[in-house]
Amino acid sequence: MATLHEYLFVSGLLFAIGLAGVIARRNIIVIFMCLEMMLSAANLTLVAFSRFNTAETGLPDYDGQMLVFFIITVAAAEVAVGLAIIVALYRARQTVNVNDLTSLRG
Repeated sequence: MATLHEYLFVSGLLFAIGLAGVIARRNIIVIFMCLEMMLSAANLTLVAFSRFNTAETGLPDYDGQMLVFFIITVAAAEVAVGLAIIVALYRARQTVNVNDLTSLRG
């Protein structure tokens, strides 16, 4: 059985990979995917703490897992809005490179 430290290590590793992708990449779609990876790492941390935080009854505390459902809902809305913005930017500028999208003029 995996321990809490192993879950937190994997979550930290996923978050670090996502953060490195956001900082280093120039493609807006890859940056968007890295942001989603960071959200998933936060979800993994919440579920791990929820699983290993037992109450006096010995049952897991499901508060963190309920919070994950709200995060997933917000992430789904973020994906819909974010992809719509990316498609609009691509149609207007014919590029998804962040360096080419720095000016506000069309």
